[in-house]
Amino acid sequence: MAFRSQKAARVAGLTVLVLALPLAGRAQLSYEVFHDHWRKHCTGMLVIDEHGVSYQQTAKKKDQKPEDLHHGRWAWQDIQQLYVSPKKIVLLTYQDREWLLGADREWEFSLESDRTFADAYQFLKERLDQRFVAALADSSVPALWEIPAKLQGRMVGSEGVLRVGQDRIVFETKKPSHSRTWRYQDIENISSTGPFQLTLTTYERAKTHYGSLKGFNFQLKQPLEEKRFNLLWRRLNQSKGLEFLTSLQGKDIRP
Repeated sequence: MAFRSQKAARVAGLTVLVLALPLAGRAQLSYEVFHDHWRKHCTGMLVIDEHGVSYQQTAKKKDQKPEDLHHGRWAWQDIQQLYVSPKKIVLLTYQDREWLLGADREWEFSLESDRTFADAYQFLKERLDQRFVAALADSSVPALWEIPAKLQGRMVGSEGVLRVGQDRIVFETKKPSHSRTWRYQDIENISSTGPFQLTLTTYERAKTHYGSLKGFNFQLKQPLEEKRFNLLWRRLNQSKGLEFLTSLQGKDIRP
């Protein structure tokens, strides 16, 4: 079978306060969260709205002056990457940390108990560009086809199901934070070396990967037909506005 490679790109959870409007009409989402940092943590209010993200520490620590309370406001353009998992949101900003040789500053916010950031995912998934990382499995995505797979890791992997939908690819696994939902615009490249292997190269940042792009390497438990791989490649390229051969135009490429 001939396969080819083509370009195609965390006291938290005390209460979640949301406006009493339908999700699509909400102006903002507010969460009481932990803000994790190198000197233990603090608690405060995280707000996500149409203009960006803000945080304000609400519980003052002993001997902490009011002006030293942690706070921040980031417009969407000031966020390099926004990572959302069921229990955690991480903002990667453009601010340098001189004591870390200029590494960009991250702000990490977490929830506990039974609260999740599911509403945040729904609010953000159609608003943000490829800098958005959805570290969860969107169960509402209808699958055109699916295949059991193992996501390979540095030390250990995670087993789950890879689902290909009309406009997204979902990997669902029980291992925390290993699940993903990628819009086709979040995927830069797909490749395969054979029917039991598939790699998705995404725009998620990863310093250990070439060009800062993160690769997800899957061992497939069932063979992936060449036809499905080729149709997936065409769908990915179609989402990027590339032109197709005349014989493919106007045809339904659904498997």
